[in-house]
This record gives sequence, C-alpha cells and structure tokens, in this order.
Amino acid sequence: MITFKKILFYFFLLIIIVFGGLFIWRPYLMRVLYYRTPNAVTYKAFPQAISHKSDSVFHFIRSQKPRNDLDTLHVLDGNNQSIPFADYFKNGKLNAFLIIRNDSILYEKYSAGYSDSTLTTIFSGAKSMVSVLLGEALADGSIKSLEDKIIEYIPELKTNPAFQNITLKNLLDMKSGLEFQDALGGIVKAFFSDEAKYYYTHDMKAELMKVKLVNKPGTVWKYKSIDPILLGWVIERATKKSIAQYFEEKIWRNIGTEYNSTWGLDHPNGLANTASRFQVTAIDFAKIGRLYLNMGRYNHKQVVPENWVKQSISIGKEKPASAKGWQKSAHHYLWWIPQEGQNGDYAAEGMLGQRLYVDQKTNTIIVQFAEHGAGNYPYRKISRYLAGLPFNYPKY
Repeated sequence: MITFKKILFYFFLLIIIVFGGLFIWRPYLMRVLYYRTPNAVTYKAFPQAISHKSDSVFHFIRSQKPRNDLDTLHVLDGNNQSIPFADYFKNGKLNAFLIIRNDSILYEKYSAGYSDSTLTTIFSGAKSMVSVLLGEALADGSIKSLEDKIIEYIPELKTNPAFQNITLKNLLDMKSGLEFQDALGGIVKAFFSDEAKYYYTHDMKAELMKVKLVNKPGTVWKYKSIDPILLGWVIERATKKSIAQYFEEKIWRNIGTEYNSTWGLDHPNGLANTASRFQVTAIDFAKIGRLYLNMGRYNHKQVVPENWVKQSISIGKEKPASAKGWQKSAHHYLWWIPQEGQNGDYAAEGMLGQRLYVDQKTNTIIVQFAEHGAGNYPYRKISRYLAGLPFNYPKY
C-alpha cells in the first residue's frame, strides 16, 4: 500500500532528480536561481579586471550655490505622472544623481551609503564603452574596417556556420541575426533566458560557439547582449590586450579619472562581459560624458577620433531601427539617441536606471545610478531648465 508519506517522498525525490539534472546540464542556472535579477553589487561575485586611474586627476568645479530648486521641478515618471524631482529621486530609489554644466557641478544628491566615488555597475551602459573602444581600435589600425567579418578576428568561430557572414558593423548595429532570448515574459522565461545565461555563465566563449542564426545578418535589429560581447572578444583579439588593459591605455588613464574602473570576467583571466558588467564611479562616468561632449578631446589632446564621436552620436540620414519612449530614442553605435524634438542629446543606458546623459545644446552631463529608477526621461527637461531654456513634454 502506497502511503501519503511515500508519495511525498517520491515527489521530492523527483524534484531533486529534475533540478539536479537541470543544474548539471546548465550549471549557470544555479547562479541564476541564487542571484536572480542582478543589482548594483552583484558584480562582486565575479572576478574583476582593473582599468587603472589617471596619474593626473581632473576635478569638476563644485558650485558654491548648488541648485536645490531642482528638487521642486516637476518631471514625468514612468506612469506619466508629473511629480517633483525630489519624489522622482525617492520613488526610483536613486542612489546618485549628478548634474554638471560647463564643467561645474550644479546639483548632486546621493542615497545613504553612496557618494560620487562609490563603484557601481552600469549594466548595459557598458555597451557604449565598447563603442568607444571600437573607435579606438579602428583609429590605431588594430581593426581594419567595420565591414570585416568576425571570423577574420576569431577564426575558431568558423566551425559554426552562423558566423560565416556576420560583419563588425552588424554587431555594432545589433543586426547580427543571432538568436537571443531576452528576459521578458515572466519568471520562467527570465530563468531560462539568454540574458541570464550570458550574465551568469562561467564560460561565455563556449556558449557563443553554440549560438544559432535566425535572421540574415544586417536585416533585423534586436537588442541583445551577445553582439557587444562578441565585439569585446574581437577587440581583445585585434589589440592582443584584455579589454581592461586596452580601455586603461586608450581611455581611462587619459581623461583625468580619479578612481579605478573594473570589468567583470566570466572566470579568472576569462572574457569580459562587455554587455553588462562595467563598474565605475559617478564622478568618473561623467568624464566619459565630458570626453564626448568635447568631441573626443581632453586637455587639447584627441583621445577618441572626432569623426568617430560624430558618427556615434548622430544618426544622420539613417533610418532608425528602434524608437524608445516619447523621445523616440534610437539605438545607434551602442548609444541611445533621441529623435523627437531638438536633437543633440544622447545617453548610455543600463537596466535599473543607470544613465549617462549628455546634452550638447546646454553643455550638460547627467549621471544617474539607481536601484530600479522611476522611469520616463526627465533628463532633457532638467538640462533645459538649468540652462534657462523652454521645454515641453509632447502631448499624449
């Protein structure tokens, strides 16, 4: 006679066997289950490669009279509700909000435990750093052309027919055609998503070797992590240096940074997750914004080629493949560029509300770190307000 206790025992035994097999089949799933959605400090669970700071630090001017009036400025949140910025900061659990105009810090606000020197992961903001490095590799001749095929730099990928015709430009445009399952659509889908896999795996190269092609390269835009990860791999092969080393040599030591930045690796001496695991302080992240605001120059030295900066932050006559939010931000060269209204602003954006916003029209840089963010896009209104310029949200 089968008792209830036996049924319960066999039920739990079955669960153990199923989950045990699942974790043997996909070891990274144990980390997905443990960490779930990563937060600003999850990067600490992974080995880091350091990009060392500058020998000579650039300091922004701290205004003697901070603009506290910003706290009462009404902005739209993710529900299109007009609320004071002080509530926007609180509701979005913002950890840092830093506004710089004409090299002067006009406003800064931090949550408990945070300051302008707190190292924080910026998730997909890392993708924009890959764009910066790609421009450098083209300029120094390590990479010959965006039309080069990826297999020219990573020949072992030839074993997978999916990579046969993918160019570096396809990867930069996120039009590789490679299969990628995002984390949207519920807990189960997020658990088995490619987004989780590439964030938590200890062997990104092995996973990339198995990916399938679902669209002809260059034809379909899809926001995904594997394209910038592949670009990072290409840059390492082309320059014969790690991403952290190349970033330090070409960018980080040359723009007056005050603190080290880090890149999360899949395993010790492994591949950097150039899609979502770059760590930086707010004050130094602003210096990337300043570099691009000055068309790639720092102290009269051209750090990033001016033509690459211009290509990156202006879509020109290209038809946008994406249009996010009321500002209709298009993804271009791994930056987000608004298309609605007066142009000239752009951003590096990461999940949970990580932002580097640059507005050429007002010479403004905004850095935001957050636990989840309050949504919408208040940055243009804030930059225009502080510059004394009119601004109106579009009517819905």
